[in-house]
Amino acid sequence: MSVPDPFPVRLQEVRKSFGPLRAVDGVSLAVPRGQMAGLIGHNGAGKSTLFRMMLGLLTPDAGQVQVLGVKAGGPLWRAARRRIGYLPEQLALYDALTGRETLQFFARLKAAPAAQIDPLLERVGLGAAAGRAVRTYSKGMRQRLGLAQALLGEPELLLLDEPSNGLDPAAIREFYALLAEQCARGCAVLITSHILAELQQRVDRLTILANGQVLAQGSVAELREQLALPLTVSLRGTPEGLQAARLAAGSLVMGETAGEGSLSLRCARADKMALLQALAPLGGTALQDLQLHEPSLEDLYFGVGAGADA
Repeated sequence: MSVPDPFPVRLQEVRKSFGPLRAVDGVSLAVPRGQMAGLIGHNGAGKSTLFRMMLGLLTPDAGQVQVLGVKAGGPLWRAARRRIGYLPEQLALYDALTGRETLQFFARLKAAPAAQIDPLLERVGLGAAAGRAVRTYSKGMRQRLGLAQALLGEPELLLLDEPSNGLDPAAIREFYALLAEQCARGCAVLITSHILAELQQRVDRLTILANGQVLAQGSVAELREQLALPLTVSLRGTPEGLQAARLAAGSLVMGETAGEGSLSLRCARADKMALLQALAPLGGTALQDLQLHEPSLEDLYFGVGAGADA
């Protein structure tokens, strides 16, 4: 019995051009089992082209695209493809079919057990609407039905392109809880999203693309260290206390923003502890609150220049 590849996705120096347009230019990445990885970049960065190559729909001009231990589109691809769940950004469904009939159709395509259909519909919150025609579904319901079809067959890899599109905040929270369940059973998840705040606390690893190239890779914490973007310390206190904070911080501060009863100080990552130590004696009456803000994923995204062509 063969041992499953610990990295269901392995891309090495992948390149793809369409005439003069170099859509993907030397991209390498790997996604391990049991983890959720994010792929972010401006429109035209190469995300959809990478997905299409991972699905065997496009052949790379150069490099290697290995998915679930086999070459994408190669001789062993048909069996491997059934172990992949895919949710495209633009989901096309048959409006005349019911939700249940839609999953029955996809289950036959994927050779997935029919017994999975009703439990999946319940899990994505469509149990009560399973017998309704898809044309009566809202955009969010269609998206949940699309996720259900991607989960048919208990895939080992999920490729999700803008999957939270059309979902309300409660549905987004439930959606990511469901993905966490998939990771817990060993599924690898690769997700694209333009809503960076959604990914920040949820993905294990990120790849930032621009113009077909990888600008940065790593966890959010690793990217913060790599980019060394400044931190912000937000203070609330009396005017005298805030002025004392300015004096105590001295040359450690790179810039500041003042408001009524508030002060935000920016400092280099290397100076974080020194700044906090300088402010610590002022706690109490002069300073009522202190909050430390790390750079957000959006800050990191623009920090590497990924949004320059967005």
